[in-house]
Amino acid sequence: MLRSNPNVQNSYEFVCLEELVPQNHLLRKIHKHIDFSFTLKK
Repeated sequence: MLRSNPNVQNSYEFVCLEELVPQNHLLRKIHKHIDFSFTLKK
């Protein structure tokens, strides 16, 4: 039996990760100087 759940959100929100991380954040500085390409599987 299927029931409707009123607590479930039925919409989507598109977000841009670039907008979520402030320009002066430490992770941006790290990313600028360290190559993390070794973490990708091939």
